[in-house]
Amino acid sequence: MSEDVTVVRDEIEAYADGTVARVRILAVPESEKFPDGIKYAFHYGDAGADDPIIRFDNHHGVHELHLGSRVVEADYPGLQTLYRAWRAALPFDKRTDW
Repeated sequence: MSEDVTVVRDEIEAYADGTVARVRILAVPESEKFPDGIKYAFHYGDAGADDPIIRFDNHHGVHELHLGSRVVEADYPGLQTLYRAWRAALPFDKRTDW
């Protein structure tokens, strides 16, 4: 990771049922690709699976919602709003971890 990238939050939780939840937020230099200076992923899925159950991210500069193998471009209402939407999509018993 380059010196101009700062890890803001990076947490992962592995569950007994084989699922994994991860929140990763990086502060990156503002650019055309990342105009807000933020790179993020809110992920929940089966460990080792190719596709998530649900993930919000902007890894490629475009805000996306991943639902299984389906990927759609998403609005960006802000990190807090996306985080709340992601958390609400988790199974109820896993929400307390986040």
